[in-house]
Amino acid sequence: MTADRPSDLLVFLKLGGSLITDKTRPHTPRSPVIRRLAGEIAAACHDNPQLRLVLGHGSGSFGHVPAHRWGTRQGVRTPAEWAGFVEVWREASALNRLVMDALEQAGIPALPFSPMSAISAVNGKIANWNLTPLRSALQAGILPVVQGDAVFDGQLGGTILSTEQLFNFLAKQLLPQKILLAGIEKGVWADFPSCTRLVDSITPENFPELENTLGGSAATDVTGGMLNKVAESLSLVEVIPGLEVQIFSGSKPGAVLDALGGQSRGTRIYSDSAAADIKNKNKN
Repeated sequence: MTADRPSDLLVFLKLGGSLITDKTRPHTPRSPVIRRLAGEIAAACHDNPQLRLVLGHGSGSFGHVPAHRWGTRQGVRTPAEWAGFVEVWREASALNRLVMDALEQAGIPALPFSPMSAISAVNGKIANWNLTPLRSALQAGILPVVQGDAVFDGQLGGTILSTEQLFNFLAKQLLPQKILLAGIEKGVWADFPSCTRLVDSITPENFPELENTLGGSAATDVTGGMLNKVAESLSLVEVIPGLEVQIFSGSKPGAVLDALGGQSRGTRIYSDSAAADIKNKNKN
């Protein structure tokens, strides 16, 4: 990773909670997978010195379990709910520590940027986030790492922000060229949970006909599942020209490395109108 230059490629990569943990068993990391993914990230950065990366990860069987138990995403008011709020943060932080340790072992200079201590929200949406430290990390060649987390909320008391929400806010400020969402599914299924028809591409134009068929998650997910991921992605590609989001499986060794290297994986989400605007500008 290098300092910010016009030739740099800025990519956001999310390691889904279903990929790095066993979401059917509370507090169960997939440690070998986490180490492998850290190695693939290190290899991608070595292969392409112009690659700049923001890494995010879900909470999987760590944060989602207590969040579901206490209904944290819907709001926090009572003493018991505040105790649950702290438990969600503690679990999310424990998984983040495992990811950070794997990145260190892979030789990647990385720093965590905890949403809990940096973000204020209102009604479940980010209201304020000072990005100066994160920008400084990118400039210094340090990998910023964010994760889905519990945060204080001016209207709800407390809530949970997903990694997709964090990426949504960051993308509008940093303007990445790609957002890669690596989970265990090969992409977006048109018939989840049967999973026989993979959707090749999703655009604002074809989304309405797909919306009712998109499934959620096979295990506990308090942040909306696949439909929410697609909706968040569409909201971005409509406002950031040239942005492409890919939802794909990181289960197969080398898949994340290939995606960071520019290979198309899984389901692509993009805006036809944004692509047309770019072509017209290039002609002019």
